[in-house]
Amino acid sequence: MITTIASAGLPVDETLRIQKHRVSPAGKDCGKRISIVTGIHGDELEGQFVCYELLRRIYAEKEKLTGTVDVYPAMNPLGIDSVTRGIPAFDLDMNRIFPGNMDGSMTEYLASEIIRDLSGSDLCLDIHASNIYLTEIPQIRINELHRNTLVPLAMESNIDFIWVHGANTVLESTLAYSLNSTGTPTLVVEMGVGMRITKEYGCQLVEGILNLMRVLGIWQGETVPVRQPILSDRAEDVCFLNAGEAGIFVKEAMHGSRVEKGQMIGQIIDPLAGKVLEEVLSPVDGFLFTIREYPVVDEGSLMARILTGGAVK
Repeated sequence: MITTIASAGLPVDETLRIQKHRVSPAGKDCGKRISIVTGIHGDELEGQFVCYELLRRIYAEKEKLTGTVDVYPAMNPLGIDSVTRGIPAFDLDMNRIFPGNMDGSMTEYLASEIIRDLSGSDLCLDIHASNIYLTEIPQIRINELHRNTLVPLAMESNIDFIWVHGANTVLESTLAYSLNSTGTPTLVVEMGVGMRITKEYGCQLVEGILNLMRVLGIWQGETVPVRQPILSDRAEDVCFLNAGEAGIFVKEAMHGSRVEKGQMIGQIIDPLAGKVLEEVLSPVDGFLFTIREYPVVDEGSLMARILTGGAVK
């Protein structure tokens, strides 16, 4: 069943609608509930395939469903329609206005209605992609304040990496923070690259969602054995590589691979002069979980993130 959870009038007799697709046994809301959220940032499209594939898999074996699944493909429909990260015309990042305000501006009202509709879920997954500049392996990022609740769930989600952040690095105005702080467990997924769909990652995450549904008692269908993710909970275990020169970055290493100290991650070249400006070398042994995707770089641009050898299990 497709329903509208929030709407607002727009110019020229148009209406903004945020919709969800609810699937439940025999059409009756029952059992536990999992909510799949994506499209908060309009240029992050990886979650679009996840929504499609998850619904396809559920409907193929709907008799195995024993709880309620809510799928929200487009929390920022104007952003998705225009491939814009924020809410067009407002120059506003939607993930910076939660929990919203029923009596506030249009965007604050929409945020408050989203929180109202999601609250009470037994689990919520907030799916993001990276931006157009970086590509990420499938990972879940967790505020250390909620690690005891969320890490065991993240371990069942078939992702490659769990990154536990210090509380001082987490923005309180995000959807995940607002839900977690009010008792709705929410996992933040980051994977792939902006403005693209990585089908392999989408299928991997869908298998993880089905497994989580099994763990929660929402799904009785078959599930695959999930991957055992790497867990990092110390800021010093993550090494950031930044460009020392402006130019064109040509990557040599693949994200998701293990690298050794001194190994070439890529080169920054000057196409006009026909020379290499900088060799980007790994300063540590570790696991390359982020790499530059967009070739044009400025001095200081993020090239890669490496989980150091001591943290890789």
